[in-house]
Amino acid sequence: MENNVKFAPIRASIALLAVGGLALAGCATGSRGGDAATPSEDTELLQTTPEATAEADTVAWNSTYGELASLDPVKAFNYPENTIVSNLCEPLFEMQPDFSVQPNLATESNTDDGKTWVFGIRDDVTFWDGTPMTVDDVVYSIKRHLDPAEGSYWGGGVVANIAEVAATGENEVTITLQTPDYTLPSSLSTIIGVVVQQAQREAAGENYGNPEAGVMCTGPLKFTPGNWKQGQSITLERYDDYWDADGKAMAKEVSIGFVVDPTAIANGLSTGEIQGSYDVPLPALNQLGSSETGELYAGQGMQNMAIISTGEGVFGDPAVRRALTRATDRQAIADTVYEGTGTPARSVVPQSPWDAVEETSPGIADLRDEQLPDLSFDIEAAKAELEDAEVDLTQPIKIAYPSERSFYADILNEMANGAKELGITLEPTGVPSAQFGAFFSDPEARAGYDGFVTTNYLSAPDPLLHLISVAKTGSDQNYSGFSDPAVDAALDAAIGESDDAERAKLTVEAEALIMQEQPWVPINDLAVRMYMDESITGAPASFVYLYYPWAADLGATA
Repeated sequence: MENNVKFAPIRASIALLAVGGLALAGCATGSRGGDAATPSEDTELLQTTPEATAEADTVAWNSTYGELASLDPVKAFNYPENTIVSNLCEPLFEMQPDFSVQPNLATESNTDDGKTWVFGIRDDVTFWDGTPMTVDDVVYSIKRHLDPAEGSYWGGGVVANIAEVAATGENEVTITLQTPDYTLPSSLSTIIGVVVQQAQREAAGENYGNPEAGVMCTGPLKFTPGNWKQGQSITLERYDDYWDADGKAMAKEVSIGFVVDPTAIANGLSTGEIQGSYDVPLPALNQLGSSETGELYAGQGMQNMAIISTGEGVFGDPAVRRALTRATDRQAIADTVYEGTGTPARSVVPQSPWDAVEETSPGIADLRDEQLPDLSFDIEAAKAELEDAEVDLTQPIKIAYPSERSFYADILNEMANGAKELGITLEPTGVPSAQFGAFFSDPEARAGYDGFVTTNYLSAPDPLLHLISVAKTGSDQNYSGFSDPAVDAALDAAIGESDDAERAKLTVEAEALIMQEQPWVPINDLAVRMYMDESITGAPASFVYLYYPWAADLGATA
């Protein structure tokens, strides 16, 4: 937890003050279905839950954010799509519950210069129809992201750096990049590395990914056309010939509903009508935290809540952003708005991925404590920061949020209280969700606003990739046009470094520069909120369910 002292050490812990009954434990192993650590008095967040001991016939799960739009992996860039596709379509590398990345459909990766990557490909994998997965399917799947006609949501960033993808052997694929990137295997644990069957994609045409045509993949659970009841649920069935015997699904089928109303979700989980859910709504925490028929888990997260600058108005001045961060009681937000399932953020990168880096690069936590600026709550320090502002402080700061999600108003009101202490005005402004979504894609939608809220997450567990996404000139989540040559140079140096430990140090240096400017104002790191009925167990508790086949680990408790 962040303390009100300079450069307070930070670790993967959380104060759970407002909600009783949250299951917590020390860090567990990252293996599929591994034993969860024994619950203890400390407050470390979970990575896994107790391993399932028996098969289950059917598990009823829920998608809190509603119904998916498509099963097409290249269109999976949000919670509803990724949470389901992760169980069906597999990547070359797989993110584990401890945030490590392991070979999956790929057997190995090799590079001499960070630009030319050679990947071994498994020769014992079949699609659900029994046909073998080939290197041609791998090449085709990655090239889909490069084809404008496919409309991949992953077409920028890492994909834009790909110069060529080719089969260079019977079980070998080579990816050539334009500039060195020693984090490529981590990116290939996301949708970028997912493999689909070329023949079925081409045969399905414009119907690909819809309820009638579906997809054809290699994962431990499969989709059968007709099992997606639009507006209600989608059912995934176990693929009995799955290539990895240790990763075979424990449940014969998993039915995932699309209930979004917090009260209906809480009631469904309490009665057992819904057996489990990630992203438990905040209003449901008190009810489920005291449940006698299930367990509410708090897991290591890769999510954070932040305010994104548009680069305009008073909030466009870095000194103002720094001042508002120091003037906002972010611990109060963690305790009240997030019911104790948040912790004040030290960076735009959540803490848990950095804890995973510490496992392979000891000393990184201390280095971050030395180099990152102090963001602790301190009104006098905030006033000192504001002295460097070069804008008209009499103008109000207009921050947009989706009006249907009232908890954002609570967060912004707390920030407005801090702004008032500084003699400036912050105006929370509700925008209908249908309109608010355009803030992330259309500069015109952001016109007239100084900033807007986000609950964001890392797509890959490498902190460097998220920093590039947020702060490099022209990157995909750089919504303010932020550009700093020193930041760009630091990020380029890090991604072009072959040694893991040295790359981690360079990443910290880049992170420190970014946090001095704060193109995003970080508010809270968020724990995973997951509930499971007492009849089931096994799902990972950490934030891997967008890219890891979490439903395959679900099974019965007896």
